[in-house]
Amino acid sequence: MIVKKYRSEVVSVENPIPDIRVVTLRPLEKAYKYNPGQFLHLALDEFDPARPWPESRCFSMQSSPDQDTIKITFATKGKFTERMARELAPGKVVCVKLPYGDLFSSGQDEGKAVFVAGGTGITPFLSLFTSAAFAAYKEPRLYFGVRNPAHHLYAADLEKAGALNPSFRQTLLNEEKDGRLDIRKIFTENGPAAVYFISGPPAMIRSFKAQLAADGVPPENIRTDDWE
Repeated sequence: MIVKKYRSEVVSVENPIPDIRVVTLRPLEKAYKYNPGQFLHLALDEFDPARPWPESRCFSMQSSPDQDTIKITFATKGKFTERMARELAPGKVVCVKLPYGDLFSSGQDEGKAVFVAGGTGITPFLSLFTSAAFAAYKEPRLYFGVRNPAHHLYAADLEKAGALNPSFRQTLLNEEKDGRLDIRKIFTENGPAAVYFISGPPAMIRSFKAQLAADGVPPENIRTDDWE
């Protein structure tokens, strides 16, 4: 799929908990085209074709490609996201470049798919879970760890996923009460033949990927959302 630039308008900015913002964008010219699990580059400054692409950051698209708008979630961690928190408001025009990545492009719906997400790492999975394409996955499993119940912002999307694919099974961990996700336990429950999708903090991705490899999971069966 060809990467294209889109002038976009901010439709809404939600701030459900102090450290998280959810932004919805709509295209001002042509419709967005992307696949589930892909990501975009967002620039706050207007793009001038005669000049290089302005400073930007990558964000997973958590909305389904079936929708007309794109939703992203971000935490304020650094100067660029702090600027986003200050400047993004309904009506603001931004520039995005998409799509990038191929998290779900290798036909993993033919076998057992295991999704492991920490915090906002669930967002690239949601673009699949709320898409009609999710119905093709056979007995998908989600293991989702959140800091506390206030950080679980995705109940409606996961309910939609269950309606699209009745074989979908979810395990939710409240880290303050239940502890963190345990990749050894997840592996024991699903085995080496499953395809593992991992998304979350970089340290979690590195650790889980290494452990699955040590347990004999083939490299092609370990898929990570680690473009950061």
